[in-house]
Amino acid sequence: MRRNQRFYKFDSFIVDEDNRLLFRDSEQVSVTPKSFDLLLVLVTNPGQVLTKEELMEQVWPDSFVEEANLAVNVSMIRKALGEMPDGRQYVETLPRRGYRFAANVRRIEGHLEADASSLQGRSGDSVEQPDDHPVEARAGTDASPAKTSSVSVSDIERATPSTKPVAEAEASRKQRTGWPGSGLALVAVIAVAVVALAGYLVMRARSNSSGEGPVKRLAVLPFENLRPSEQTDYLAFALADSVINRLESVGSLIVRPSSYVEKYGRQKKTPREIASELDVDILLTGSYVQDGDDLVVNAQLVDVAGKQNLWSESMNLKFEKLLELQDYVARQVAKGLDLKLAVADGNRFNRQAGDPLAYEYLLRSQYLLSTSNQSKAIELLTESVHLDPNNAVAWAYLGRAYHINALQFSGDRRELAEAEADYEQALTLDPGLSQARLMMAKLYTETGRVERSVGLLLELNKTSPLIGEAHWELSYAYRYGGLLNESIEEGERALQIDSRLSSHQFNSYLYAGQYQKFMDSLPSREDSYVVFYRGLASYYLNDFERAAATFDRCYELNSVSVISQVGKALRLGIAGKNREGLDMLRAAENSIARNATGDGEIAYKIAQAYQALGDKASALNALDRAVSQGFFCYSYLASDPLLRGLQGDPAFQATLEKARARHEKFQKLVEELKKA
Repeated sequence: MRRNQRFYKFDSFIVDEDNRLLFRDSEQVSVTPKSFDLLLVLVTNPGQVLTKEELMEQVWPDSFVEEANLAVNVSMIRKALGEMPDGRQYVETLPRRGYRFAANVRRIEGHLEADASSLQGRSGDSVEQPDDHPVEARAGTDASPAKTSSVSVSDIERATPSTKPVAEAEASRKQRTGWPGSGLALVAVIAVAVVALAGYLVMRARSNSSGEGPVKRLAVLPFENLRPSEQTDYLAFALADSVINRLESVGSLIVRPSSYVEKYGRQKKTPREIASELDVDILLTGSYVQDGDDLVVNAQLVDVAGKQNLWSESMNLKFEKLLELQDYVARQVAKGLDLKLAVADGNRFNRQAGDPLAYEYLLRSQYLLSTSNQSKAIELLTESVHLDPNNAVAWAYLGRAYHINALQFSGDRRELAEAEADYEQALTLDPGLSQARLMMAKLYTETGRVERSVGLLLELNKTSPLIGEAHWELSYAYRYGGLLNESIEEGERALQIDSRLSSHQFNSYLYAGQYQKFMDSLPSREDSYVVFYRGLASYYLNDFERAAATFDRCYELNSVSVISQVGKALRLGIAGKNREGLDMLRAAENSIARNATGDGEIAYKIAQAYQALGDKASALNALDRAVSQGFFCYSYLASDPLLRGLQGDPAFQATLEKARARHEKFQKLVEELKKA
């Protein structure tokens, strides 16, 4: 006699606990083992708020994993399940509290009439585009008949109680002040335009991801305001940035980040020139003009290499129905191109823009950040998340504004703490938000916590493998932790995806002792940071004459930066002026001491310069500080010829041991995360 199996049923889904399978109607849905573990915990506790700590303890008992793994697996479950019939997520996020499974769940005991192993799994579900229908119709409903399930259970059922989700308190709304009367309507227009453009591009990318075509490289340029005014100019960059953010994690599509394209709003170049400079084959360009109560948006997608227009459309949009038009416009574009929209992407692009004023503040702040006006951006974003606390993108940009302001201007650790809290909130609301994960990883690395950075970056590179910047940041984190071979591998992978990253220094070559290769990899531009490293490479190659001239040039370009002052101190040492060089180094250290954020890699450079100038005690202190601040590149520390005179000192050995211990723990953590 077969023993009864346990199942959990909700809507059209069945969770087979014993065989660890998930079914939708008659078909198996593919989920990872850890995602299934997490789903099982959620469906066995429907309606209950489960804290992150409780979920981590049940899904990863006796294991050290980063909290980011929980957010990633929640995202995977949401993608597998789609949305509930009423449009809500099955797994609800309760900000700063935890997660809750929202559907009614029945516990069932019985057995499968069909052999579960014979059922075919599937992924990449798609939905057919509906026929023409007026906007007032139920856009997005699936008119196809319901499938008959071949998975059945016995009639022995026990209903599991479920608590109905408690409605979250609505954010208090404020009266709109300080902006022109047409602002809200313009925001709604932008929401429609973004959905239409991004919907097409996502669906095109998904159609290519099955192997029908090669990976495409896309740049979204700032839109041209055909009737410039102070009230509407901000939309030029904000519209492009919004499209980029929606597309950056789409498979088989490489999208250049906003920082690459911002300058083309001011430069007049031909499409071929821009495509060549950005190393892309497709450009999305557009224009807009305010016409009374309307906004006319024109957009076109151009295959520059193939010299063909892939898609173009002019949208003359009325204000009163704009938010309702979002799904309709996206589906009409898809239908015209005879494309299918993946279920997960369909759900994503069917969402409403939320509070219009909050969305306007978000768009304006994106423009402000592009012009380095962080303080005003923080003001607007704070108001945006107050009006619409469920907008993950707004939380991510608020974190970014605080992050940039702290590192580049204030040096205030309180702002870094605020940035971290805002990133966490963004990831709680949307664990799949790639820009928030990348921003958080940068923050961790730049504040001496590379161990936390790699967890986010490894998951991001798994789910969105074509974001070159994510591979580059992982290379950066590996370098700080002393995994130089892995750092070089990730950095070279990033360069294959995005050749524009060659404009940055690839320090891992230098730290691995590949001095000439490092020299050859340096960009040719004349800014102080690049020039300093050109001089340092010459210094390692014992070409002191060239090093001296290069350090002089670095100081000419920027005499106030710490890195330029380190180079000048080394140049004074080459000339035998050690005392003057030491005075300059101490002044540079004092300026860093006033900045509470710190940077372990810069502290390491100061240690090298102190040793070159003969101040062993100061070199040892700076070196220990570098390791404490998160730069524990053990193999570099142990073999660096510039530190050779320190290697017999007990204090050096103690610092080396501290670096070795942290490096080995870091290496073990990376191995565990790769297996997870």
